[in-house]
Amino acid sequence: MSTTQVIESSQNPSTEDFAQLLEESFVTSSMEEGSVVKGTVVAFEKDLAVIDVGLKTEGRVPLKEFSMAGQPAGLEIGDSVEVYLERVENALGDAVLSREKARREESWIRLEVKYEAGEKVEGVIFNKVKGGFTVDLDGAIAFLPGSQVDIRPVRDIGPLMNVKQPFQILKMDKRRGNIVVSRRSVLEESRAEQRTEIVSQLAEGQTTEGIVKNITDYGAFIDLGGIDGLLHVTDMAWRRVNHPSEIVNVGDSIKVQIVRINPDTQRISLGMKQLESDPWTLVNDKYPIEAVVKGTVTNIADYGAFVELEPGVEGLIHVSEMSWTKKNIHPGKIVASSQEVEVKVLEVDPQKRRISLGLKQVQDNPWDSFAEKFPKGAEIEGAVRNITEFGLFIGLDGEVDGMVHLSDLDWNRSGDEAVQDYKKGDMVKAVVLEVDPEKERISLGIKQLSDDPFDSVSSFKRGQRVTVEVVDVNDGGVEVKVADSDVTAFIKRADLSRDRSEQRPERFQVGEKFDAAVLQMDKSGRKMNLSIKALEIAEEKEAVAQYGSTDSGASLGDILGAALGKSDDEETDENKSE
Repeated sequence: MSTTQVIESSQNPSTEDFAQLLEESFVTSSMEEGSVVKGTVVAFEKDLAVIDVGLKTEGRVPLKEFSMAGQPAGLEIGDSVEVYLERVENALGDAVLSREKARREESWIRLEVKYEAGEKVEGVIFNKVKGGFTVDLDGAIAFLPGSQVDIRPVRDIGPLMNVKQPFQILKMDKRRGNIVVSRRSVLEESRAEQRTEIVSQLAEGQTTEGIVKNITDYGAFIDLGGIDGLLHVTDMAWRRVNHPSEIVNVGDSIKVQIVRINPDTQRISLGMKQLESDPWTLVNDKYPIEAVVKGTVTNIADYGAFVELEPGVEGLIHVSEMSWTKKNIHPGKIVASSQEVEVKVLEVDPQKRRISLGLKQVQDNPWDSFAEKFPKGAEIEGAVRNITEFGLFIGLDGEVDGMVHLSDLDWNRSGDEAVQDYKKGDMVKAVVLEVDPEKERISLGIKQLSDDPFDSVSSFKRGQRVTVEVVDVNDGGVEVKVADSDVTAFIKRADLSRDRSEQRPERFQVGEKFDAAVLQMDKSGRKMNLSIKALEIAEEKEAVAQYGSTDSGASLGDILGAALGKSDDEETDENKSE
């Protein structure tokens, strides 16, 4: 209503009425469109509230704009409310008002203050959208990401919908009209306060009760009345526990001991086995070294098998202590899980909680048994199991192997040559040369089945004349066989003759026989060196000694001729006498 209208509407206004009308006209003219104004609820029309904001006509606002999601409006006639003045007068002559826009304006101002101060705000989750939910913050609409709803994933959001609850503003952008809130941060803060209070009431070593809340592969989470503690699988029992579900189930009420509290992270480690006495304190008395005990195989690994001797006490049978004869084999092929076994205690270390056990030690040692049955010099027979670069492995009684070294295959041939005569599976005979049970070794010999041919010439002395037969000729000399034996010797080129011109191997033929002198005997190395040259020198010295010397004027040829002539005469006399 303008000033002119006020004056015209009253023909004789009093001074007081005029002043009042003038003030109202100024108030009316100060109500700008696009601002928040105060009004009074004067009536209700169906689902509308009639609001008087001091204009010449009232405005009507839907009742739903006065309520938060899921909450009733709660308006009564006479209530004072703030509304947003969109237009002073529309085509129907009514004021166009909006409580929703007013609330939004109010909320933004209030929310900005709380956001800056880091304070919590209240709101209502009222709708689900892509990636999260929408929240009514008393007029301002905010986005709640799905990851910020709760500390843990929420399967059913229903109980949280249309319920007034606190939120923390993470981000605000008034220009874009964006607000991002978090319910999770509120819960975490509340939980942290609760944890601090609960942790302050707990102490390491304290015994308390809790409810099994969750089970994982590595342990169980126990609810201690508002705070969770971890009961690790290794602290559930003194014995080996493969999975926590062997000991506890979700929902179980159990007694636990506070093992450790981390004041920085407020993490609590719990234990059940700590409530019982440690069985390892008595292992020295119960399981002395060399004792034979029984146990149950609980776990099998590549390096051995674990055996439970009693609940909480386990020992390890290393793979090397499982079998006397089965080497490089997986423990699972010797023992099975849950199998009861008899073992010997090899070593005990209570501090490191280790007991070394032996399975093979409670069985007969096949190496000892073999040594008793087949002493040194005994003959055995077995199949060739393997051929290596250093000899043959022969399978023997008791599932043990004996080795024939290359040097023990043949008296006369090299090992590399002799080993070519054998193949896997061949049955062979051999002689036991040595048995070492501690090192698990059996030495065998095949050539020892026959006498050493070198024994037939071992009595030969240096310088002795021997008859030999040529078996091979090469540039370096002549290989010969000593008569009446299988022993071979080599005559070097330089020893083929005293005369240098006659030191030619090619002048000899295979099968040719002649005499030579023993130059060297090596009994340990089984070698004999012969020399024609040495024999010629020896014969010359003998002739000189018997028939004269060169000092008498006779030549060496005369002396040797006389010696040879005498030899011929003696040979003739012998033939006549025959």
